[in-house]
This record gives sequence, structure tokens and C-alpha cells, in this order.
Amino acid sequence: MERKDHIDLFGGSVLVIFAMVMGLNQVVIKVVNDGIQPVFQAGLRSLFAFFVVWGWALWRGKKISVTDGTFKAGIFTGCLFSIEFIFLFLALDMTTVARNSIFWYSMPVWMAIGAHFLIDGERLNAQKILGLIISMVGLVWAFSDRGLDGESGNWVGDLMSILGSMCWAGIGLSVRVSKLKEASIEMQLLYNLAVSTIVLLPFSLLFGDWIRDLQTMHVFMLGFQVVIVVAGGFLVWFWVLTIYPASDMASFGFLTPAFGVIFSWLFLDEAISLTILGALVLISAGIVLINYRPKKPISNENA
Repeated sequence: MERKDHIDLFGGSVLVIFAMVMGLNQVVIKVVNDGIQPVFQAGLRSLFAFFVVWGWALWRGKKISVTDGTFKAGIFTGCLFSIEFIFLFLALDMTTVARNSIFWYSMPVWMAIGAHFLIDGERLNAQKILGLIISMVGLVWAFSDRGLDGESGNWVGDLMSILGSMCWAGIGLSVRVSKLKEASIEMQLLYNLAVSTIVLLPFSLLFGDWIRDLQTMHVFMLGFQVVIVVAGGFLVWFWVLTIYPASDMASFGFLTPAFGVIFSWLFLDEAISLTILGALVLISAGIVLINYRPKKPISNENA
């Protein structure tokens, strides 16, 4: 498809579906945790997704190489990827999907802070600072809410969600400041999946038995993560990024945590407090401000 200068109906539909899938993914991980130990589940997901993405890359003739100067950066981001998903999968074993969706998708907040120091042209301006302040207020508000019974969310799980989102931001920043940005999207993902497989599967031995109460649905849900979320979702996102402006796409970023909260109520019957809804609104508004870039006016040379 040709490059577009704005999000049209097709692009908007794809981004909404993508946000729905990512929001649903939080529910799927939590349900599969009942059948498969969290860290082992994360390792299996990386292992199977590696072969799916590798097969796709070979079929599409994408360059796959570790001798192009990207190896060290690839290993580093792969380690961050491993830590990120240790935090995420354990967090979903401890806290609710609704709370995790809010903390996990605070990634743009940490990305903006890191980019201010590491990337030229990404300095914080008044608009971004306002967005950071609004998002931080939402995060603190959500984190401080323990409910009347003190059991609305485990604070350790909440903290793991935040730390995982920081690792996610670290991956994005690492790619942008290293040679890894010159590698194909498939190669970047293969680094992450290969390293995380090597790290997560042995590391899972520290967290108890691999199998809990495994049911057939857990196997299918793991397959959903492998094919639809990790392989398909990631590749579709970057395909859309080649067609539509990144600044316009970023405006859809608030939808994913919103869908996560909605699906947690719809499928898991989680109680959604006014605090969670208020924090979601604040964080979403902050993310929109952080990501929003006004379009440059088109000059008319004939005027």
C-alpha cells in the first residue's frame, strides 16, 4: 500500500483491532497462568514464536544476520525483553488485569523521560511535561488504591507491572540509539525471542513446578499468544507503521489499556473501582499529550 498522510478508515480499524488484541492478551496470560507457571509460559511463548517469525522471515526473504554489527545490541535488548516478561507474567499472577493494564501501558511515560536524555530532537517540552504530570498523578492514584479490603491488587504485582513497562521503554530506546535500528523488524524480534527463550526457560526452574492445572483451553490460549499476539500483532503493527504517520498512530495508544480494563471486567468479572477508571482517564490523557505532534503546515510555493 502507498504511504498515507493521515489515518483513514482502514488504518483506524486495524489500530482498534490491534488495541483490542493487546488488551485481550492480558486476560489470556492471566488465565493461562492457572495452567502453566508464569515464567515457563513466557519462555514457551518466546520459543514457539521464534520459529513462527523465523519461518515468516525466510518466506519473505528478509535479511537475517548476526554479523552486521547488531549482535551486542540484540543481546542487550533480548535481555531487557526477558526481564520485561518475567515482570509482566509474574505481575499477572499477583494483581488484577485491570490494574496491570494501567501500569503496564504507562510505557510511553518512561519512553519520553528516557528519550529526553538519550535522543536528539526528543526533548521534553511544555506539552510533554504536562502529559507526564497528568500520567504520574494517575499512576500514583492507582497504585495507592488498595480497596476497602486491601485486596484490590497486590502492590508487588503492581510494582512489577511498572518495572516491566520501564524495560519495554528501554528496548525502544536501545533500538533507536544503536545499530539495531538498521536491522529488519523481523531480525529485531528474533533477537528478543531467541535470547528470552534461552533466559526464561532455565530461569523458570526457580519458580516451582512448570505445570499447574493444565487444561486444553490453556494450550489453545498459548497458541493464540504465539501466533496472533507475538508474531502477528508485532508484524502487523510495524507494517501499519510503514503506511501511516507514527504521530497519528500514537493517538490510538490509550485504547489498549482501556480495552484491558473492559475485558478484565467482561471475561474475569473483576471489580472496576472509580479510582481505576479515574486513573485510566488521567494516564490515557497524559499519553495522548506525550505522543501528540501537531502536523507541519504544508507550504504553498505558488501562493
